[in-house]
Amino acid sequence: MTTTATTTAGTRPPRTRLQRLVSILRGSPGVPIGGGALLFFAVVALTGHSWVPDPFAQDVINRLQPPSADAWFGTDEFGRDLFARMVTGTRTTLLVGATVSLLAGIAGVLMGMLAGYYGRLDGVIMRVMDGLLAFPSVVLALGLVAALGPRISNTIIALAIVYTPRIARLIRGVVLSLKQQDYVMAARALGARDERILRSHVLRNIVDVIIVQLSYIFALAVIAESALSFLGVTGSVTNPSWGGILSDGRTYIYQAPSMTVIPGILIALLVLALNVLGDGLQERLDPRLRGQFRG
Repeated sequence: MTTTATTTAGTRPPRTRLQRLVSILRGSPGVPIGGGALLFFAVVALTGHSWVPDPFAQDVINRLQPPSADAWFGTDEFGRDLFARMVTGTRTTLLVGATVSLLAGIAGVLMGMLAGYYGRLDGVIMRVMDGLLAFPSVVLALGLVAALGPRISNTIIALAIVYTPRIARLIRGVVLSLKQQDYVMAARALGARDERILRSHVLRNIVDVIIVQLSYIFALAVIAESALSFLGVTGSVTNPSWGGILSDGRTYIYQAPSMTVIPGILIALLVLALNVLGDGLQERLDPRLRGQFRG
């Protein structure tokens, strides 16, 4: 009994993943608010095709109609239901944002870890990253899409290339700090291979930083995709996007202001939700803010 009591009083059992998740949700209101909004958009994107009218059905007689009970967001210049097109466009916007953040995260983490851990690779990798960062994001994305072709897949590749340096530079800085930690130096002294050190002692301590950064890259990718669609370089007849719908509405801004106002509001709300989520995650997860690393 004494041993049990001492163990219970002196040590605390490790928290499960569920307990840690609950702690994160309770500790920062930004996480449930931003995450809930993102979940709502995701549900709309995944299920919208089953409960909205045909987004491509034209009714020219009822073109440029204001919002009504029959067409909640009104109709566009071809009489197509704007609400149905916005719901369909949610899928394109989220697909581009999520895929870009995933690809940029993988490439950025890999290059950042290599540059931070291996000094001989640092100069080469970082000079390439600096070269990419020298161009404004939208200008570089425009050039890449023009070279690759105006398709959604090429837009994703272009934006992933554009945002990889942001993650790579951040991860490099964290790895430079981590590799000087006592537990990393001890593992190296004991003969641990670099792959094991990077996986077991470095990567596990930057997972939180990666998660936070991916939420911000997601938001940046949504803005960039909307900008490219607005400029007409990634438009697709079969895959409407919020930026494309916003661009179409410029000509009819006085006759049908809902064509520009509604897409603009939805883009702003999605980006705001992602930023709120990122701020909440950073508050709870970023080891730099906690001031400690797990050995």
